[in-house]
Amino acid sequence: MIALIQRVLEARVTVDDATVGEIGPGLLALVAVEREDTPAHVDRMLERLLGYRVFADEGGRMNCSLATHGGGLLLVSQFTLAADTRKGTRPSFT
Repeated sequence: MIALIQRVLEARVTVDDATVGEIGPGLLALVAVEREDTPAHVDRMLERLLGYRVFADEGGRMNCSLATHGGGLLLVSQFTLAADTRKGTRPSFT
């Protein structure tokens, strides 16, 4: 499982001009689930996403997590993160 995270003030996903997910301040995570991933991998990724200390504390230091700071978590499927690019110039998604 691969996740690319970004701290955001707001984020939304639209499909055919309809909003299907949105958050205010929080984390946007582009997530690629791979064939060998198990429910344990999912649990660990969620634990990590909620625990990354990427939000400022009272002193302005990045010392707070989403779990302590609060905010939204928007997960967006992005299978291209799991592309195999080790050989050739065409990525493999098998």
